[in-house]
Amino acid sequence: MEIRCPVCKGKNVGKIGTHQYYCWNCFIEFTVKGDRLTVYEIEEDGTLTSLNDLLFEEGEEVEAEAM
Repeated sequence: MEIRCPVCKGKNVGKIGTHQYYCWNCFIEFTVKGDRLTVYEIEEDGTLTSLNDLLFEEGEEVEAEAM
C-alpha cells in the first residue's frame, strides 16, 4: 500500500512509528488508525498541534483510503 500525504498528495512520506507518518514535502505528521486520519503540525518545541480543524470541515469524515 502506497502512503501519500493527505495535504500535498506527495509520495515523499516516511513511517516514523506505528500508524504514524511524516511528509518531507510539507513537513507535517499524520496518523492513520483504521479509517481515521489526524494531521499534525510540529511546533518548535516538538509538540504536535492538530490541523484537522483547519484542513477539514466540521463533521466531514476523512477516509484514510482517499490518500
